Amino acid sequence: MKFIAPVTKNEEITATIIDLTYEGMGVAKVSDYPLFIEDALPGEEVELVVTKVGKNYGYARVLKRHNDSPDRVELPNKTYMQSGIAPLGHLSYAAQLKFKQQQLRNVYQKNHLDIEVLPTIGMADPKGYRNKAQIPVRQVNGQLETGFYRKRSHQLIPLEDFYIQDPEIDRAIVVVRDLLRQYHVPAYDEARNRGIMRNIMVRRGHFTHEMMIVLITRTKDIPQLQNIISGIVTKLPKVVSIMQSVVPKPTNVVLGRTVKKLYGKTYIHDQILGHTFDVSALSFYQVNPLQTERLYQTAIDAAHLTGKETVIDAYSGIGTISLSLAKHAKYVYGVEVTEAAVADAKRNAKHNGIHNVKFQLGLAEKVMQEWREEGLEADVLVVDPPRKGLASTFVEAVGVMKPKRIVYVSCNPATLGRDIALLQEFGYHAEKTQPVDMFPLTQHIESVTVLTLD
Repeated sequence: MKFIAPVTKNEEITATIIDLTYEGMGVAKVSDYPLFIEDALPGEEVELVVTKVGKNYGYARVLKRHNDSPDRVELPNKTYMQSGIAPLGHLSYAAQLKFKQQQLRNVYQKNHLDIEVLPTIGMADPKGYRNKAQIPVRQVNGQLETGFYRKRSHQLIPLEDFYIQDPEIDRAIVVVRDLLRQYHVPAYDEARNRGIMRNIMVRRGHFTHEMMIVLITRTKDIPQLQNIISGIVTKLPKVVSIMQSVVPKPTNVVLGRTVKKLYGKTYIHDQILGHTFDVSALSFYQVNPLQTERLYQTAIDAAHLTGKETVIDAYSGIGTISLSLAKHAKYVYGVEVTEAAVADAKRNAKHNGIHNVKFQLGLAEKVMQEWREEGLEADVLVVDPPRKGLASTFVEAVGVMKPKRIVYVSCNPATLGRDIALLQEFGYHAEKTQPVDMFPLTQHIESVTVLTLD
Protein backbone atom coordinates (compact mmCIF):
# COMPACT_ATOMS: atom_id res chain seq x y z
CA MET A 1 0.00 0.00 0.00
CA LYS A 2 1.45 3.36 -1.03
CA PHE A 3 2.34 5.71 1.83
CA ILE A 4 0.46 9.02 1.85
CA ALA A 5 1.92 11.76 4.05
CA PRO A 6 -0.56 13.77 6.15
CA VAL A 7 0.85 17.00 4.67
CA THR A 8 1.60 18.25 1.16
CA LYS A 9 4.31 20.53 -0.19
CA ASN A 10 3.46 24.26 0.17
CA GLU A 11 0.70 23.47 2.67
CA GLU A 12 0.47 25.97 5.53
CA ILE A 13 -0.17 24.58 9.02
CA THR A 14 0.07 25.62 12.68
CA ALA A 15 2.04 23.35 15.00
CA THR A 16 3.89 23.25 18.32
CA ILE A 17 7.60 22.40 18.38
CA ILE A 18 8.12 19.36 20.63
CA ASP A 19 11.83 18.52 20.33
CA LEU A 20 15.20 19.27 18.71
CA THR A 21 17.08 16.97 16.34
CA TYR A 22 20.78 16.24 16.82
CA GLU A 23 21.46 19.03 14.28
CA GLY A 24 19.41 21.51 16.31
CA MET A 25 16.35 21.64 14.06
CA GLY A 26 12.92 21.93 15.64
CA VAL A 27 10.57 18.93 15.43
CA ALA A 28 6.80 19.17 14.97
CA LYS A 29 4.48 16.23 14.33
CA VAL A 30 1.34 16.01 12.22
CA SER A 31 -0.44 12.68 12.85
CA ASP A 32 2.92 11.22 14.05
CA TYR A 33 4.62 12.42 10.86
CA PRO A 34 7.73 14.47 11.82
CA LEU A 35 8.55 17.80 10.24
CA PHE A 36 12.01 19.31 10.73
CA ILE A 37 12.19 23.10 10.97
CA GLU A 38 15.14 25.46 11.21
CA ASP A 39 15.12 28.28 13.78
CA ALA A 40 12.37 26.70 15.89
CA LEU A 41 12.62 25.70 19.56
CA PRO A 42 10.58 23.39 21.81
CA GLY A 43 7.46 25.00 23.22
CA GLU A 44 7.05 27.50 20.37
CA GLU A 45 3.73 27.55 18.50
CA VAL A 46 4.50 28.37 14.87
CA GLU A 47 2.83 28.84 11.53
CA LEU A 48 4.68 26.73 8.97
CA VAL A 49 4.84 26.14 5.25
CA VAL A 50 5.84 22.61 4.24
CA THR A 51 8.87 22.73 1.91
CA LYS A 52 9.62 19.04 1.35
CA VAL A 53 7.69 15.80 1.87
CA GLY A 54 9.48 12.45 2.14
CA LYS A 55 8.34 8.95 3.02
CA ASN A 56 9.42 9.08 6.67
CA TYR A 57 9.68 12.80 7.40
CA GLY A 58 9.43 16.24 5.85
CA TYR A 59 10.79 19.77 6.16
CA ALA A 60 9.02 23.05 6.82
CA ARG A 61 9.86 26.73 7.20
CA VAL A 62 8.60 29.13 9.87
CA LEU A 63 6.23 31.82 8.59
CA LYS A 64 5.36 33.23 12.01
CA ARG A 65 6.06 32.48 15.68
CA HIS A 66 3.16 32.99 18.10
CA ASN A 67 5.45 32.79 21.14
CA ASP A 68 9.16 32.58 21.93
CA SER A 69 10.81 29.82 23.93
CA PRO A 70 12.38 31.13 27.18
CA ASP A 71 15.63 29.61 25.82
CA ARG A 72 15.56 31.71 22.63
CA VAL A 73 18.26 34.36 22.16
CA GLU A 74 18.85 36.75 19.27
CA LEU A 75 22.01 36.44 17.18
CA PRO A 76 23.72 39.71 16.15
CA ASN A 77 23.67 38.53 12.52
CA LYS A 78 21.16 36.12 10.91
CA THR A 79 23.91 35.04 8.49
CA TYR A 80 25.46 32.91 11.25
CA MET A 81 22.49 30.55 11.07
CA GLN A 82 21.91 30.84 7.33
CA SER A 83 25.49 29.72 6.69
CA GLY A 84 25.69 27.04 9.38
CA ILE A 85 28.40 28.90 11.33
CA ALA A 86 26.27 28.88 14.48
CA PRO A 87 23.37 26.43 14.01
CA LEU A 88 22.54 26.59 17.74
CA GLY A 89 23.04 30.35 17.95
CA HIS A 90 19.34 30.97 18.65
CA LEU A 91 19.49 28.73 21.75
CA SER A 92 20.75 30.15 25.06
CA TYR A 93 24.17 28.81 26.02
CA ALA A 94 22.88 27.14 29.20
CA ALA A 95 20.28 25.33 27.08
CA GLN A 96 22.95 24.32 24.54
CA LEU A 97 24.95 22.60 27.29
CA LYS A 98 21.83 20.69 28.44
CA PHE A 99 21.00 19.83 24.81
CA LYS A 100 24.43 18.24 24.33
CA GLN A 101 24.14 16.32 27.58
CA GLN A 102 20.76 15.01 26.42
CA GLN A 103 22.14 13.94 23.04
CA LEU A 104 24.51 11.55 24.79
CA ARG A 105 21.71 10.28 27.02
CA ASN A 106 19.56 9.61 23.95
CA VAL A 107 22.34 7.61 22.28
CA TYR A 108 22.91 5.53 25.41
CA GLN A 109 19.20 4.84 25.76
CA LYS A 110 19.06 3.72 22.12
CA ASN A 111 22.00 1.34 22.72
CA HIS A 112 20.53 0.07 26.03
CA LEU A 113 23.50 1.44 27.99
CA ASP A 114 23.11 2.47 31.62
CA ILE A 115 25.73 5.23 31.79
CA GLU A 116 25.45 8.49 33.71
CA VAL A 117 26.03 11.63 31.62
CA LEU A 118 27.47 14.47 33.69
CA PRO A 119 26.65 18.16 33.04
CA THR A 120 28.53 19.53 30.01
CA ILE A 121 31.68 21.54 30.75
CA GLY A 122 31.12 24.85 28.96
CA MET A 123 32.97 28.12 28.36
CA ALA A 124 32.70 31.48 30.11
CA ASP A 125 32.50 33.12 26.67
CA PRO A 126 31.35 30.76 23.89
CA LYS A 127 32.32 33.10 21.02
CA GLY A 128 35.57 33.74 19.14
CA TYR A 129 37.15 30.43 20.13
CA ARG A 130 38.31 28.86 16.84
CA ASN A 131 42.07 29.01 16.24
CA LYS A 132 41.77 27.86 12.60
CA ALA A 133 39.73 29.09 9.63
CA GLN A 134 39.28 27.84 6.06
CA ILE A 135 37.46 30.55 4.15
CA PRO A 136 36.34 30.30 0.49
CA VAL A 137 37.21 33.06 -1.99
CA ARG A 138 34.72 33.77 -4.78
CA GLN A 139 33.59 36.50 -7.16
CA VAL A 140 30.34 38.14 -5.97
CA ASN A 141 28.80 41.02 -7.95
CA GLY A 142 32.05 41.57 -9.82
CA GLN A 143 34.26 41.73 -6.71
CA LEU A 144 36.52 39.19 -4.97
CA GLU A 145 34.88 38.28 -1.66
CA THR A 146 35.55 36.06 1.36
CA GLY A 147 32.69 34.63 3.37
CA PHE A 148 30.73 31.47 4.01
CA TYR A 149 28.40 29.32 1.95
CA ARG A 150 24.67 29.45 2.49
CA LYS A 151 23.50 26.11 3.91
CA ARG A 152 23.16 23.30 1.38
CA SER A 153 24.47 25.50 -1.43
CA HIS A 154 27.63 26.88 -2.99
CA GLN A 155 26.34 30.44 -2.87
CA LEU A 156 28.88 32.59 -1.02
CA ILE A 157 27.60 35.07 1.57
CA PRO A 158 30.25 37.81 2.02
CA LEU A 159 31.25 38.02 5.68
CA GLU A 160 33.97 39.72 7.75
CA ASP A 161 32.98 38.72 11.30
CA PHE A 162 32.68 34.95 11.65
CA TYR A 163 31.50 35.11 15.30
CA ILE A 164 33.01 31.80 16.50
CA GLN A 165 36.51 32.48 15.12
CA ASP A 166 39.36 34.23 16.91
CA PRO A 167 38.79 37.92 16.01
CA GLU A 168 42.47 38.21 15.01
CA ILE A 169 41.87 35.51 12.39
CA ASP A 170 38.86 37.43 11.06
CA ARG A 171 41.06 40.53 10.78
CA ALA A 172 43.78 38.58 8.96
CA ILE A 173 41.31 37.27 6.38
CA VAL A 174 40.17 40.81 5.59
CA VAL A 175 43.81 41.92 5.19
CA VAL A 176 44.55 39.08 2.75
CA ARG A 177 41.28 39.65 0.89
CA ASP A 178 42.08 43.33 0.40
CA LEU A 179 45.58 42.51 -0.91
CA LEU A 180 44.11 40.01 -3.38
CA ARG A 181 41.74 42.72 -4.58
CA GLN A 182 44.54 45.31 -4.76
CA TYR A 183 46.71 43.07 -6.95
CA HIS A 184 43.79 41.81 -9.05
CA VAL A 185 44.16 38.09 -8.26
CA PRO A 186 41.20 36.26 -9.88
CA ALA A 187 38.90 34.42 -7.49
CA TYR A 188 38.16 30.77 -8.19
CA ASP A 189 35.21 30.09 -10.51
CA GLU A 190 33.81 26.78 -9.33
CA ALA A 191 31.42 26.25 -12.25
CA ARG A 192 34.14 26.54 -14.90
CA ASN A 193 37.18 25.55 -12.79
CA ARG A 194 38.91 28.81 -13.62
CA GLY A 195 40.49 31.61 -11.63
CA ILE A 196 43.25 31.26 -9.07
CA MET A 197 42.40 31.85 -5.40
CA ARG A 198 40.23 29.09 -3.94
CA ASN A 199 40.50 29.47 -0.16
CA ILE A 200 42.40 31.27 2.58
CA MET A 201 43.38 29.18 5.59
CA VAL A 202 44.59 30.83 8.80
CA ARG A 203 45.97 29.22 11.97
CA ARG A 204 46.72 31.24 15.11
CA GLY A 205 48.46 30.08 18.27
CA HIS A 206 46.18 31.04 21.15
CA PHE A 207 49.03 31.23 23.66
CA THR A 208 51.86 32.35 21.34
CA HIS A 209 49.82 34.57 18.96
CA GLU A 210 51.93 33.25 16.06
CA MET A 211 49.97 33.12 12.82
CA MET A 212 50.12 31.05 9.62
CA ILE A 213 48.48 32.03 6.33
CA VAL A 214 47.88 29.32 3.70
CA LEU A 215 46.95 30.47 0.19
CA ILE A 216 45.00 27.66 -1.46
CA THR A 217 45.07 28.09 -5.23
CA ARG A 218 44.04 26.37 -8.45
CA THR A 219 47.36 27.23 -10.13
CA LYS A 220 50.97 27.26 -8.95
CA ASP A 221 51.48 30.84 -10.11
CA ILE A 222 49.99 33.75 -8.18
CA PRO A 223 50.16 37.23 -9.74
CA GLN A 224 52.13 39.81 -7.76
CA LEU A 225 53.02 37.14 -5.16
CA GLN A 226 55.96 38.98 -3.61
CA ASN A 227 53.90 42.13 -3.19
CA ILE A 228 51.13 40.11 -1.54
CA ILE A 229 53.59 38.42 0.83
CA SER A 230 55.19 41.78 1.69
CA GLY A 231 51.75 43.26 2.35
CA ILE A 232 50.73 40.40 4.64
CA VAL A 233 53.93 40.58 6.69
CA THR A 234 53.76 44.38 6.98
CA LYS A 235 50.10 44.51 8.04
CA LEU A 236 50.14 41.31 10.13
CA PRO A 237 53.45 41.29 12.05
CA LYS A 238 52.49 38.12 13.99
CA VAL A 239 52.52 36.09 10.74
CA VAL A 240 55.56 33.78 10.93
CA SER A 241 54.56 31.40 8.13
CA ILE A 242 52.98 31.82 4.68
CA MET A 243 52.33 28.61 2.76
CA GLN A 244 50.70 27.64 -0.54
CA SER A 245 48.65 24.57 -1.38
CA VAL A 246 47.67 23.88 -4.99
CA VAL A 247 44.34 22.15 -5.72
CA PRO A 248 44.04 22.13 -9.53
CA LYS A 249 40.92 19.99 -10.02
CA PRO A 250 37.25 20.54 -9.12
CA THR A 251 36.78 19.03 -5.65
CA ASN A 252 35.22 19.73 -2.25
CA VAL A 253 38.57 18.97 -0.59
CA VAL A 254 39.87 22.27 0.78
CA LEU A 255 43.58 21.58 1.24
CA GLY A 256 45.89 19.72 -1.13
CA ARG A 257 48.11 16.85 0.03
CA THR A 258 51.24 18.98 -0.07
CA VAL A 259 52.10 22.53 0.91
CA LYS A 260 54.97 24.80 -0.17
CA LYS A 261 56.63 27.44 1.99
CA LEU A 262 56.40 30.98 0.61
CA TYR A 263 57.69 32.84 3.68
CA GLY A 264 59.08 32.16 7.17
CA LYS A 265 58.66 28.80 8.88
CA THR A 266 56.60 25.73 7.94
CA TYR A 267 54.80 25.73 11.29
CA ILE A 268 53.61 27.87 14.18
CA HIS A 269 54.02 27.16 17.89
CA ASP A 270 51.26 26.78 20.42
CA GLN A 271 50.89 25.32 23.90
CA ILE A 272 48.67 22.75 25.60
CA LEU A 273 48.97 22.15 29.37
CA GLY A 274 52.42 23.72 29.43
CA HIS A 275 53.85 21.79 26.47
CA THR A 276 54.86 23.51 23.23
CA PHE A 277 53.80 22.03 19.89
CA ASP A 278 54.79 22.63 16.27
CA VAL A 279 51.57 22.97 14.28
CA SER A 280 51.93 22.71 10.50
CA ALA A 281 49.38 23.42 7.77
CA LEU A 282 48.46 19.73 7.53
CA SER A 283 48.51 18.97 11.28
CA PHE A 284 45.38 17.88 13.11
CA TYR A 285 45.18 20.26 16.05
CA GLN A 286 42.11 20.90 18.18
CA VAL A 287 40.43 24.18 17.18
CA ASN A 288 39.34 25.33 20.66
CA PRO A 289 42.49 25.85 22.76
CA LEU A 290 40.86 26.62 26.13
CA GLN A 291 38.47 23.67 25.96
CA THR A 292 41.23 21.39 24.63
CA GLU A 293 43.06 21.87 27.92
CA ARG A 294 39.88 21.03 29.82
CA LEU A 295 39.24 17.97 27.62
CA TYR A 296 42.80 16.64 27.99
CA GLN A 297 42.87 17.31 31.74
CA THR A 298 39.58 15.41 32.04
CA ALA A 299 41.15 12.49 30.15
CA ILE A 300 44.30 12.57 32.32
CA ASP A 301 42.22 12.61 35.51
CA ALA A 302 40.08 9.75 34.17
CA ALA A 303 43.18 7.61 33.51
CA HIS A 304 43.98 7.57 37.27
CA LEU A 305 47.72 7.49 36.62
CA THR A 306 50.19 7.07 39.50
CA GLY A 307 53.42 7.22 37.50
CA LYS A 308 53.77 3.44 37.31
CA GLU A 309 51.50 2.74 34.32
CA THR A 310 52.23 1.83 30.72
CA VAL A 311 49.88 3.78 28.46
CA ILE A 312 49.01 3.33 24.77
CA ASP A 313 47.68 6.37 22.94
CA ALA A 314 45.98 5.15 19.78
CA TYR A 315 45.31 7.80 17.10
CA SER A 316 48.14 9.85 18.66
CA GLY A 317 48.38 12.53 15.93
CA ILE A 318 51.12 15.08 16.60
CA GLY A 319 51.42 13.83 20.18
CA THR A 320 49.24 16.32 22.04
CA ILE A 321 47.54 13.77 24.32
CA SER A 322 50.60 11.48 24.57
CA LEU A 323 52.88 14.25 25.82
CA SER A 324 50.19 15.50 28.22
CA LEU A 325 49.96 11.98 29.68
CA ALA A 326 53.71 11.32 29.79
CA LYS A 327 54.55 13.17 33.01
CA HIS A 328 51.86 11.18 34.83
CA ALA A 329 52.83 7.72 33.48
CA LYS A 330 55.81 5.37 33.46
CA TYR A 331 55.83 5.18 29.64
CA VAL A 332 53.53 6.19 26.79
CA TYR A 333 53.37 4.45 23.40
CA GLY A 334 51.70 6.44 20.63
CA VAL A 335 50.54 4.94 17.34
CA GLU A 336 49.37 6.94 14.34
CA VAL A 337 48.64 6.08 10.69
CA THR A 338 49.81 9.43 9.21
CA GLU A 339 53.55 9.60 8.57
CA ALA A 340 53.82 13.41 8.83
CA ALA A 341 51.98 13.38 12.17
CA VAL A 342 54.40 10.76 13.59
CA ALA A 343 57.36 12.92 12.53
CA ASP A 344 55.70 15.95 14.19
CA ALA A 345 55.05 13.95 17.38
CA LYS A 346 58.68 12.82 17.65
CA ARG A 347 59.87 16.40 17.13
CA ASN A 348 57.39 17.71 19.71
CA ALA A 349 58.60 15.14 22.27
CA LYS A 350 62.20 16.24 21.67
CA HIS A 351 61.36 19.96 21.93
CA ASN A 352 59.63 19.39 25.26
CA GLY A 353 62.41 17.18 26.67
CA ILE A 354 60.04 14.24 27.14
CA HIS A 355 61.83 10.89 26.87
CA ASN A 356 59.32 8.35 28.25
CA VAL A 357 57.36 8.26 24.97
CA LYS A 358 57.63 6.33 21.73
CA PHE A 359 55.71 7.04 18.53
CA GLN A 360 55.20 4.41 15.84
CA LEU A 361 53.69 4.60 12.36
CA GLY A 362 50.96 2.13 11.45
CA LEU A 363 47.40 0.94 11.97
CA ALA A 364 46.70 0.93 15.71
CA GLU A 365 45.23 -2.59 15.77
CA LYS A 366 48.20 -4.02 13.88
CA VAL A 367 50.87 -2.22 15.89
CA MET A 368 49.15 -3.11 19.18
CA GLN A 369 49.23 -6.78 18.17
CA GLU A 370 52.96 -6.49 17.43
CA TRP A 371 53.59 -4.83 20.77
CA ARG A 372 51.64 -7.55 22.58
CA GLU A 373 53.70 -10.25 20.85
CA GLU A 374 56.81 -8.42 22.07
CA GLY A 375 55.49 -8.72 25.63
CA LEU A 376 54.09 -5.21 26.07
CA GLU A 377 51.14 -5.03 28.45
CA ALA A 378 49.16 -1.81 28.61
CA ASP A 379 47.58 -0.64 31.85
CA VAL A 380 45.67 2.19 30.16
CA LEU A 381 44.55 2.63 26.57
CA VAL A 382 43.59 6.13 25.39
CA VAL A 383 41.59 6.44 22.16
CA ASP A 384 40.61 9.65 20.38
CA PRO A 385 39.28 8.38 17.03
CA PRO A 386 37.77 10.37 14.14
CA ARG A 387 33.98 10.69 13.81
CA LYS A 388 33.65 7.19 12.33
CA GLY A 389 34.79 5.78 15.68
CA LEU A 390 36.75 2.59 16.29
CA ALA A 391 37.23 0.01 13.53
CA SER A 392 35.82 -3.42 14.41
CA THR A 393 39.33 -4.88 13.99
CA PHE A 394 40.61 -2.36 16.55
CA VAL A 395 37.91 -3.35 19.06
CA GLU A 396 38.92 -7.01 18.58
CA ALA A 397 42.58 -6.09 19.18
CA VAL A 398 41.56 -4.35 22.42
CA GLY A 399 39.68 -7.50 23.44
CA VAL A 400 42.88 -9.52 22.99
CA MET A 401 45.26 -7.04 24.67
CA LYS A 402 42.82 -6.34 27.55
CA PRO A 403 44.16 -3.10 29.07
CA LYS A 404 42.73 -2.59 32.56
CA ARG A 405 41.31 0.83 31.72
CA ILE A 406 40.21 2.55 28.49
CA VAL A 407 39.82 6.33 28.26
CA TYR A 408 37.62 7.04 25.24
CA VAL A 409 37.74 10.62 23.95
CA SER A 410 34.87 10.93 21.48
CA CYS A 411 33.71 13.56 18.98
CA ASN A 412 30.60 11.60 17.89
CA PRO A 413 27.98 10.28 20.35
CA ALA A 414 26.56 7.82 17.79
CA THR A 415 29.82 5.92 17.24
CA LEU A 416 30.70 6.22 20.95
CA GLY A 417 27.50 4.40 21.90
CA ARG A 418 28.11 1.73 19.27
CA ASP A 419 31.72 1.19 20.38
CA ILE A 420 30.90 1.00 24.10
CA ALA A 421 28.30 -1.68 23.32
CA LEU A 422 30.96 -3.64 21.38
CA LEU A 423 33.57 -3.24 24.13
CA GLN A 424 31.07 -4.53 26.70
CA GLU A 425 31.18 -7.89 24.90
CA PHE A 426 34.88 -8.09 25.90
CA GLY A 427 34.13 -7.43 29.57
CA TYR A 428 34.39 -3.63 29.71
CA HIS A 429 32.00 -1.46 31.68
CA ALA A 430 31.44 2.31 31.70
CA GLU A 431 29.82 4.20 34.56
CA LYS A 432 29.81 7.84 33.43
CA THR A 433 30.58 10.20 30.57
CA GLN A 434 31.83 13.77 30.84
CA PRO A 435 30.78 15.98 27.90
CA VAL A 436 33.06 18.92 27.06
CA ASP A 437 31.75 21.70 24.81
CA MET A 438 34.57 22.06 22.28
CA PHE A 439 32.34 23.64 19.63
CA PRO A 440 29.94 26.14 21.24
CA LEU A 441 27.01 27.37 19.11
CA THR A 442 27.22 24.21 16.97
CA GLN A 443 25.70 20.75 17.48
CA HIS A 444 29.04 18.95 17.89
CA ILE A 445 29.89 17.25 21.19
CA GLU A 446 33.17 15.96 22.63
CA SER A 447 33.22 13.69 25.66
CA VAL A 448 35.43 11.52 27.87
CA THR A 449 34.28 8.07 29.01
CA VAL A 450 36.23 5.58 31.15
CA LEU A 451 35.75 1.86 30.63
CA THR A 452 37.15 -0.71 33.09
CA LEU A 453 37.36 -4.49 32.93
CA ASP A 454 34.68 -6.18 35.03
